[in-house]
Amino acid sequence: MGENQPIVGTLVFEMPGRLTIPEIASINSFIAGIPQVALPEGTHVSNYLVPSPLVGQVSADGKAIAAIVLFDDVKAAKPFSNGKSPIAESVAAIRSAMAKAQLDGHVGGLAGILGDLIGIFQNINGTLLYSTVIVVSIILILVYRSPFLWAIPLLVVGMGDALAQAVVYFLAKNHVVDLNGQAQGILLILVFGVGTDYSLLLVSRFREELRNYENKYDAMRETVRAVIEPIGASAATVAVGLLCLSFSVLASNKSTGPVCAVGVVCAFVAVMTLLPALLLLFGRRLFWPMRPGFGTAHPEEKGIWGRVARGVGRRPRRAWVMGTVLLLILCSFVFTLKAHGLSSGFTQRTDAVIANETLARHFPAGEGNPVNIIAPAAQLDQVLQVTLSMPGIAGASIYTGSAQGGTGSLAPKIVDGIGEVNAVLSDDAYSAAARATILTLRAHLHSQVGADVLVGGTTAIDVDTQNASHRDRNVIIPIVLFVILLILMLLLRSVVAPVLLIASVVASFVATLGVCALFFNHIFHFAGADTSFPLFAFTFLVALGVDYNIFLMTRVREESKRIGTRAGTLKALTVTGGVITSAGVVLAATFAVLGVLPLIFLAEIGFAVGFGVLLDTILVRSIIVPALVHDIGAKVWWPSKLQHDPAVAETSL
Repeated sequence: MGENQPIVGTLVFEMPGRLTIPEIASINSFIAGIPQVALPEGTHVSNYLVPSPLVGQVSADGKAIAAIVLFDDVKAAKPFSNGKSPIAESVAAIRSAMAKAQLDGHVGGLAGILGDLIGIFQNINGTLLYSTVIVVSIILILVYRSPFLWAIPLLVVGMGDALAQAVVYFLAKNHVVDLNGQAQGILLILVFGVGTDYSLLLVSRFREELRNYENKYDAMRETVRAVIEPIGASAATVAVGLLCLSFSVLASNKSTGPVCAVGVVCAFVAVMTLLPALLLLFGRRLFWPMRPGFGTAHPEEKGIWGRVARGVGRRPRRAWVMGTVLLLILCSFVFTLKAHGLSSGFTQRTDAVIANETLARHFPAGEGNPVNIIAPAAQLDQVLQVTLSMPGIAGASIYTGSAQGGTGSLAPKIVDGIGEVNAVLSDDAYSAAARATILTLRAHLHSQVGADVLVGGTTAIDVDTQNASHRDRNVIIPIVLFVILLILMLLLRSVVAPVLLIASVVASFVATLGVCALFFNHIFHFAGADTSFPLFAFTFLVALGVDYNIFLMTRVREESKRIGTRAGTLKALTVTGGVITSAGVVLAATFAVLGVLPLIFLAEIGFAVGFGVLLDTILVRSIIVPALVHDIGAKVWWPSKLQHDPAVAETSL
């Protein structure tokens, strides 16, 4: 229309009984005074509103009053000098004024939801940082059983996070990436998760080499030589997988991918530079009271993972068949996953959620989120007639510039020959029924009026977002699989092994979605999942799941050169089982921390990645993959020379 689309806020006031005339007058007086509510820096709410009269509308049952407030999206996009959002500050100020006036009022609509979201994300770093540090510290203390060692990886990962935050800030300031709250929250969790994983692998190998070398520098030299390839490949796999999100048509996905990829690279740099230096500085005494002495026995061979390896070696085919059957059972529940969008994005009943619920009790459910139909001025009457004839539409009017719509003597607002019709949905704007109404409305308007008629608004955005999410899923998932497969082929110099690993993590991903469906539907009682949930879950689970297989298979390849594939597989499982499982627990726990935020999308991602990593670590990497490799033998390295090397021929075992 030649002007920006306002951000709709809905004020709703509710009384237990029918409103009296004095109560109606008092509420209308309060509504009229909304523009004068004070904001920071000497401004008022009126500075960020679209000029329009504010009028309260009494519900048919006489128990509620609602009013629509239109925020100017351009003015509201410019933050205050302290960085705070005018939308969030306006919503908070209006809510505070309601409380002071002792009115049972709430602020909903898109403005209310944005106010709640911005309030959550303003404190996201502190909440996540403290929770993550506590969780990781406890796990590291239990893993290392040392009063000092646990602090070193935590310090290194903290430095990696600081580096990542600085790099992302620089990129965002120079408009290379767009930073949002979603990316900001996942960045911190991801850096702490993968950084701690890489630290565990390096520290474990250093402790192992201290038993083989008397000189700590020789031990570290061998450690770095051994871990640089798997950790580097792991970081590359995760970073490249996340960068594939750049192919998304959704801005939130485009920003999350590169931002998180930066975090992975920074974690890798910190672990491979600062951690070796600190370990060399303190040497063996850092491991007190369990110092790894030169020439002492490796405890892993007599531990639980030695027994697991021997069990896999005795009946490998039975192990991988039973493990695969369990995965398939979990996969069968994937069809019950409801990834069709969320009616509410909050795990708690925020003020905006309460406002929308109150509005739905007393007004048409879509009252606070009107449908905006843009059309040539000459066709507005026809658009209005078609819209009013549609099922699922509670009412419609031609936009006159007033927040409450307009009838009678008010003339339509026309800009550059374009006008607008506002419609109210009968169903909740975030419901499946409302989305179906939008699709039908678009089809009828395009066929009866013309293809230049555009249907927008909150529900229409949801419909378009769903379509974009489906497109992203179909495009990005094959790209991620192809890129990761190439990295694995280069790393393992094989075709069979990478295909095997990719198949295993994809099966683990589908099984995780099946478990998510069970928990979301029957335990957490979520209304569903966001349409982008499968794509995010896939990207993180496949990239991170391949990590543990990389850690295992690079060690299998290393041992296979000396003692053969089958024996090498069991040796690799024995010596890496503990550290990889610990890494999986750390990563699962860090992603589970996302559950402290009252946002369903992040809680679902946290659960999916947490459970998926544990499933991949405990079942896929510990049982299925080693059993399959043991069963296949040296042919798993086809077409590399390793499959033909007489020193590792399986017949010699």
